[in-house]
Amino acid sequence: MLPSVINIRCSTTSFTLHLLHLFTAVHGGIAMARNVEIKARVNKIDDLEIRVARISNGDPIEIIQDDTFFTCENGRLKLRTLSEDQGELIFYQRADELGPKECFYVISKTSEPATLREVLTQAYQVVGRVQKRRMLYFKGRTRIHLDRVKELGDFLELEVVLNDAERLEDGMAEARAILSELGIKEAQLVEGAYVDLHRQACSAKQA
Repeated sequence: MLPSVINIRCSTTSFTLHLLHLFTAVHGGIAMARNVEIKARVNKIDDLEIRVARISNGDPIEIIQDDTFFTCENGRLKLRTLSEDQGELIFYQRADELGPKECFYVISKTSEPATLREVLTQAYQVVGRVQKRRMLYFKGRTRIHLDRVKELGDFLELEVVLNDAERLEDGMAEARAILSELGIKEAQLVEGAYVDLHRQACSAKQA
């Protein structure tokens, strides 16, 4: 059985219920979805996209994402705005290390992302914001992301979706095989999340 993902409508009045559902998903026995993720910096994304298109199952989907990150002690909490009436509150736990790594996550959808961002900003400290254009391809169960990130540059990200009983090593092997197929080198791999890279870039500018 595939892991459960919560989908509820969120507004200001239902914010408490929204977080209650999220808390229940993490602590109340509902399985968090999981995948294997890996990220790499890309110099010539147009050339890479040609290679990605050759191995993918079909045409890409363009997605504009605006992610706002909030203080979270036991993982990461971000609100992803996709449009005026479409967003996702995402909690996830993932090690910050090079190479493929396991990620556990739960998603709650919202039709009022702007309102939810204001509520979260009042309740928690904003720790970063990442804006990007994502071209989404699929190769079997693997999501291949070609990301153009504002102020950071171009990246490749892979997400190999795992089922409940599947070994982590199987997902890692699949991710590495795709990297090899696309010609991505070990030196291109990135540790951490985009928000971490953005924070490092801002610190470097101020130094």
